[in-house]
Amino acid sequence: MKKPEILAIILASSVASGFAALHAQTPPPDQTAQEPAPLTVPPPTFGVGTEAVAVDVVVRDKKGELVKDLTAADFDLYEDGQPQRIEQFTIVARGVEGLLEPDDLPAGEAEPEGAAPAAVVPTRESESADVPSIIAFVFDRMTGEARDMAHKASLTYMSARRAGDYVGVFSVDLALHTVQHFTDDPDKIRFALDRAAAQAGTTYVSSTDQATLLQELQTVARAAENQVQAIAGPGAQAAGQALAAGAAVETTMAEMTLRTIRSYETLEREQAGYATTNSLLSVVQGLRNVPGRKTVVFFSEGISIPPAVQAQFMSVVHAANRSNVAIYTMDAGGLRVHSPTEQTRREMALAERARFESLGREGAQDMFMKGAERNEDLLRMNPHAGLGQLAGQTGGFLIRDTNDARGSFRRIAQDMRFHYVLGYTPTNQNYDGRFREVAVKVRRSGTNVFARQGYFAVRANESSPLLTYEVPAVAVLDRPGPAPHAFDIRTTALAFPLSGPTARVPVLVEVPGTAVDYAPDPERPDSLSADLVVVVRIRNEYNQEVGRLSQRFELSTATDKLEAARSGNILFYRQSELAPGGYTLDAVAYDAVAKKATVERFSFTVPASTPSAPRMSSLMLIERVEQVPSAERDPENPLFYGEALLYPNLGSPYRKSTAPALGFYFTALDVETKGKALVEVLRDHQVVGRLPMDLPAPDATGQVQHAGALPLESFSPGHYELRLSLMKEGQRVASRTAPFTVAE
Repeated sequence: MKKPEILAIILASSVASGFAALHAQTPPPDQTAQEPAPLTVPPPTFGVGTEAVAVDVVVRDKKGELVKDLTAADFDLYEDGQPQRIEQFTIVARGVEGLLEPDDLPAGEAEPEGAAPAAVVPTRESESADVPSIIAFVFDRMTGEARDMAHKASLTYMSARRAGDYVGVFSVDLALHTVQHFTDDPDKIRFALDRAAAQAGTTYVSSTDQATLLQELQTVARAAENQVQAIAGPGAQAAGQALAAGAAVETTMAEMTLRTIRSYETLEREQAGYATTNSLLSVVQGLRNVPGRKTVVFFSEGISIPPAVQAQFMSVVHAANRSNVAIYTMDAGGLRVHSPTEQTRREMALAERARFESLGREGAQDMFMKGAERNEDLLRMNPHAGLGQLAGQTGGFLIRDTNDARGSFRRIAQDMRFHYVLGYTPTNQNYDGRFREVAVKVRRSGTNVFARQGYFAVRANESSPLLTYEVPAVAVLDRPGPAPHAFDIRTTALAFPLSGPTARVPVLVEVPGTAVDYAPDPERPDSLSADLVVVVRIRNEYNQEVGRLSQRFELSTATDKLEAARSGNILFYRQSELAPGGYTLDAVAYDAVAKKATVERFSFTVPASTPSAPRMSSLMLIERVEQVPSAERDPENPLFYGEALLYPNLGSPYRKSTAPALGFYFTALDVETKGKALVEVLRDHQVVGRLPMDLPAPDATGQVQHAGALPLESFSPGHYELRLSLMKEGQRVASRTAPFTVAE
């Protein structure tokens, strides 16, 4: 008999006879095994209340040469237009010879209006020349010529590279590939650059030229329609009808093919955009904990940023700025016969002409709307737009329109070795998740400043890259004062031991559908949309974020079906793997439409393993059971029991009228072949009944899975606690409890 069938029988009646006399039994002396005392380790100290912001700045003169003799008094720093006090000033000089001595503010130069007070005396430090620089080369998908260009450009870095600098090499396809982990071995670096340029060959097929031809075909077809009006003389009517029919067919076929290409092109760009941004995000995150300024050089023929990818793209920018990573981008297309801007302008002109010729035709208004959307897409497809934005917002620059990148890589090497770092504490201490613009100005004329352009106002306590849609929700978690509670949510975390010392921890958050607000969808008439973000932050005993789980629920419904759409619940489910210890789970559900949120906190423990002692999971109370075909079962999900997926109860009362039995589930490791367990029910901390139980034999992995049920007919309404203990020779060796409520 299969496990789900056994479970169904258990939930129905199998334990009823054994548990009938539950309330009549007398509890034995409490022999619960004591958990070992945790080691006492002094917690690390972390600053609270303020967040320092560091801004790397490279300053060059009109000839492109580094300006090396600036002092703190030469800089003005602004956040959202408000002057900021520069509290730390560091000159980073790594092996740059012949530095000029800092001079005072040049005579005759007036301070800009609204500048920060010049009386600040910041700390001035100079890093040692033997501190290595860190640079990562990332090769995007490219055509053969572009790969050759990127390869030649990357090799020019080797002549500017300083011995001891560490280089990592990566390539992007549908996934990120590590060609060479970070090394200072020049032979390995050169070999990796050769190999990466050869690997970065899988490209997404561009349909721009084909779409342009189809637009021209549309124009020809519409011109044929116009010719119908000019036909005169005998037989004009028949000839006109034949010509009109042919023109109509030609136009319809062209438009149908064009829609097909456009649809594929959109999906293609989204896939390419996600692959690229996810890869860059991973590289940046890997560099995060390395101190000082890090450098990423990204070779590409253009990064695709359609609307669906925009949030992920901004996550890359935020992560780079948080991690002190400057990204330099290179359009590996080099010198093009037609500039990307000219190609974009040409297709937009053709599209505009086609729309003009459609005036008066049926569906013309819809074509105008589609044309406007297409123009936005075309602007995003310009390779210089995305690459320039990525570089400019992270303190790098775009290398473009050149087949010789030696000068550019000399500048990159100089930036790595010499730059200024300005540190300040924002005057605005409201960490509301909004993007804050940072501007650095130099009080010396004839200079160009390269610095990051802003950051999201959240506290720097991130265990993983912060995604753009997470920002408002994370800001709510960091808001001082009482936690907001705009609507009810339910949350839990369960710990299931693995074969090693860690445990798999499923996290669930349930949000009532009635709590979410809907607004008119601007893109679809007679439709409503909602935007709910759930973020769960997991903190350890030292208040450090050790995990962050999230999901964005973009919901939509027809206007006349709103009530049905809000009738159900929204269930968030994610898993984490944690070491033994105590944790706090902060769950926030943020309604982006109504700008309201609820925060719930939940504490739980991942027990430490004891040699030769059984390990037991959390005791989970079952809300409902769902049959899932074996082919769809996730082996990493501990809530699968055979072909049944068990959903935990998140605090709802068990009503005897609808739930005649209380289902429970747990797993255990290192249990004897004929293991024993004891089920007990407590009320007001007193045992009101117990039932011994035999455990099933461990499976091939040594794990015991067990699901059972208790009939509720004899329970009076009230609050209870279920306790399940693993027994050995009459002694408890592990116990777990779970509270529950019974209602009529």
